[in-house]
Amino acid sequence: MRTLRALISLLLIAGILGFIYSDDYQEKGINGVWQQLTTDVENIKNNPQLVSTIETMKYKFENVYERLTDSTAQPPAPSDAEKPELTAPDEQSFSIHNIELSQSKASVTEQLGEANRQSLNEYGVDWYSYHENYQNFLMVAYNEQDQVAALYTNQDLISSTKDITLSSSKTDVRDAFGEPLDSIRKGFTRYKINDSEEQDTFLIDESYVTFFYDVHQDNQLAAIQIVAESLENQKQDFFGGTSDALKEGFEYQLFDLTNASRVKFGLPVLQWYEEARTTAQNHSTDMAENNYFGHNNLDGQSPFDRLKEDGISFQLAGENLAAGQSSSIFAHQGLMNSEGHRKNILHADFRLMSIGVAMKEDGQPFYTESFITK
Repeated sequence: MRTLRALISLLLIAGILGFIYSDDYQEKGINGVWQQLTTDVENIKNNPQLVSTIETMKYKFENVYERLTDSTAQPPAPSDAEKPELTAPDEQSFSIHNIELSQSKASVTEQLGEANRQSLNEYGVDWYSYHENYQNFLMVAYNEQDQVAALYTNQDLISSTKDITLSSSKTDVRDAFGEPLDSIRKGFTRYKINDSEEQDTFLIDESYVTFFYDVHQDNQLAAIQIVAESLENQKQDFFGGTSDALKEGFEYQLFDLTNASRVKFGLPVLQWYEEARTTAQNHSTDMAENNYFGHNNLDGQSPFDRLKEDGISFQLAGENLAAGQSSSIFAHQGLMNSEGHRKNILHADFRLMSIGVAMKEDGQPFYTESFITK
């Protein structure tokens, strides 16, 4: 396979060179072609933007060739897990996977088994993620009394006394619950929320319920987060802090959220790629410390340049950035509503993912997601 690829590449290069330098050959022969080629190579070497463009084209060509010649390149999507039989909630307006706020951790474990992952969130407690290869995905947080204090899902696991499900629309939600909140108070500061049409937050049953909508599917419900009012009130500031544990928590949560979204749309899961994690972390740190936001850093390096500088080879790569969202959940849902970022998250040809998170001194997070195919 590699020999055939090399032969095709050589033939393409020979054809391109023959087309470009045909006049030089006719006028000055092979020496003239060599001199002009040498001059052109030096000009290219002195133009980093052109070098980056050529490298990007090279990787894209290799990826197209790989897809055309390798019938095993596409891994199978996960087989369907059995969906739980959902029942109406007993105590609250909502349940997720038949789990409600205030339910005991022991009963959740009895129902779902041990969590797949445990990671710190912005409330100072851990998200426990439960899933079957990212199907039937939900996250649960517990308070000090080992009772459910927060829930999240982006899959069809929602039950409601108001007949709200994942197929409901923004109109359905607002008809059921009225006007959403416009702010949440933290100490002496009132923080504005719902400043976009992409989500609504309501105070329901002494809990803050946030509905995230999919703008690419006619504002159909995309996800739901339920946070007990008592847990929300524990968080004194808008952001959750700057600890290394929180940065790591956001990174792993974004990874899980991405795979849960991919499975939701019938795509294979991505594998965690530790080798490129530092590259993503360094870019988030650079943006946070130098107060900018962009795919190219202040030295003009593109995401591809930064990966190559760190010795990361790839055939196909992409990058998502987010900044200012208070949590991994809000960052992910925002990315899913941005067309270009959504394409990366739902790109069928990506295989690996690395994530790096950094914070400014006030706790404002910067998120970098790297998508890679080797």
